[in-house]
Amino acid sequence: MPRLSPLTEADLTPEQKAVLDAIQGGPRGSRGLVGPFGVYPRAPSIGHEAQALGAAVRFKATALTENVKEVAICTVGAFFHSKFEFAAHADLARKAGVDDRVVEALRTGAAPDFADAKESAAHRVTAALLREHRLDDALYAEARDLLGETGMIELVATVGYYCLVSLTLNTFEIPLRDGMTDPFPGFPG
Repeated sequence: MPRLSPLTEADLTPEQKAVLDAIQGGPRGSRGLVGPFGVYPRAPSIGHEAQALGAAVRFKATALTENVKEVAICTVGAFFHSKFEFAAHADLARKAGVDDRVVEALRTGAAPDFADAKESAAHRVTAALLREHRLDDALYAEARDLLGETGMIELVATVGYYCLVSLTLNTFEIPLRDGMTDPFPGFPG
């Protein structure tokens, strides 16, 4: 049984429609009420701010390259076994140049063999934040040297935002879209 009541664009209040319009009018384009974008319009005051942070993290951050961001996003999605999140971003990671073996290692929880030092740093920082909720001095210094101070701030914001997305998707059991492959078939959702 779905956890959220059925909702179509025609059902949206003006405030909810404004959130969906912001999502669809931005760099994400028209996606309809799918994934987290089917959840956020339901709570407009939070949804508007969440989608704005997501747009900034995903499309406006400039210190992190796409492959580095996607490694962090996939690391978060895998940590939470967030099916929709990982399935969507695994493809984006590959398109950004992340090696397929790295994406598969992230999915299965194996230790990825990174050829790119910045991808490795992003993964290790993300994993430490998820498991330990902080960074030791050595990892922080290494990652800052590779990603820069602005890059570190953007990385932490990316991790935080995608934790929100993954928890949203898992809590409301948002289904995969047609054509998506379930990356975690042994997990609910």
